[in-house]
Amino acid sequence: MIGIPFSHPNRIFSSGFYTDPDLDFEVRTTLGKVTSGAADTGEILSTIAEADQGEPQDWFERWMALGDRVRAIADESLAGGHHISAADAYLRASTYYGVALGCIDRLESDELLVPVFRLHREAWDNFIDATSINTERVEIPYEGMTLPGYLFKPTGKELKCCIILVSGSDGTLSGLWGCAKAALARGYVVLMFDGPGQQSLLFEKALPFRFDWEAVITPVVDFLLRRDDVGSHRLAIYGVSQAGYWVPRALAFEHRITAAVVDPGVVDVSTSWIEHLPSGLKKLLAEGNERLFDIEMSVGMKLSGATSRMWNFRARPYRQDGYFKTLQEVLQYNLTKVVGRIQTPMFISDPEDEQFWPGQAKQLAAMLPGEKMLSSFTAAEGANFHCQPMARALTEQRIFDWLDDILKR
Repeated sequence: MIGIPFSHPNRIFSSGFYTDPDLDFEVRTTLGKVTSGAADTGEILSTIAEADQGEPQDWFERWMALGDRVRAIADESLAGGHHISAADAYLRASTYYGVALGCIDRLESDELLVPVFRLHREAWDNFIDATSINTERVEIPYEGMTLPGYLFKPTGKELKCCIILVSGSDGTLSGLWGCAKAALARGYVVLMFDGPGQQSLLFEKALPFRFDWEAVITPVVDFLLRRDDVGSHRLAIYGVSQAGYWVPRALAFEHRITAAVVDPGVVDVSTSWIEHLPSGLKKLLAEGNERLFDIEMSVGMKLSGATSRMWNFRARPYRQDGYFKTLQEVLQYNLTKVVGRIQTPMFISDPEDEQFWPGQAKQLAAMLPGEKMLSSFTAAEGANFHCQPMARALTEQRIFDWLDDILKR
């Protein structure tokens, strides 16, 4: 049994920041937040300049130190009555703590997972409190509990629409800020929230992912339509990364949303897991041989601590007991049987060099029975890789130009 890679393909980017593809992608993603003010170029580059990509502890500590330093700037600005400066710095600190949070599963222990998440969320909440943007914390009724969320309203503009932002498998709320800011500038109300298996609901309540995301989005739509300040407006929805599956899945059943964006399109989540399995393990999985599959996987994980930690990171939100049961759960994340029910016009990003679900954006576009826009993003534009990490301004321009045109009808 050999070690099983569950991260990005082992390629060296000719103009990358690191030869480690995961760290390189993290740097690209963090730099992409600069356009929205959720990060600063100098802070990022000075942090990675001394970081050793072969030492996860060093990487973690450097991002934690940056988060601490920028949070201290925010605290000082707030104490001096400089609320704009404080809000800007708290937002950046939230991003940097989020980078550290994403690294914890590379460490020998994950005992810092919840404390670092709380630092990240505290910085985000401090941003919410300090910003001049009209912001409201909301609790969305959901199956006997509530989903925590944030509602942002534009000022001085006629409201066009309310857009629901759905994060991916491990994204932070500050990671959605670029899209939120672009929407607010165009007169959209914005709702972002933690769904099952995401952030606070995973780390603090151990609530798992679910494949039937319509059970999440329908209560969100109900909540918005009941509000006097939002309910008379049309609804749109945006899903990033794994939400490129969740959003279409929900729209197969929830038809009160006018337009949708998936960034990128995802038809079958399981391929990013199963394609890396040796053929023998694929056969055991297909045969339903749970006992032998789990034995073989267990042996393989013992051969590589890094692979074991990566598995734990990816499997945590599914909250299944055992390797076989986890993959059986992931196999349910497939649109094939329901995609024909989707009526909502959809924008689908299709980046060159997509690492997780290559080819699936085109596949989704071909399968959709209704109106769609497949938008290619290329390396020549600086817009390649999963979710176009360093071309967010271009991405948001295309998304919102398309949404504006749909909403004019």
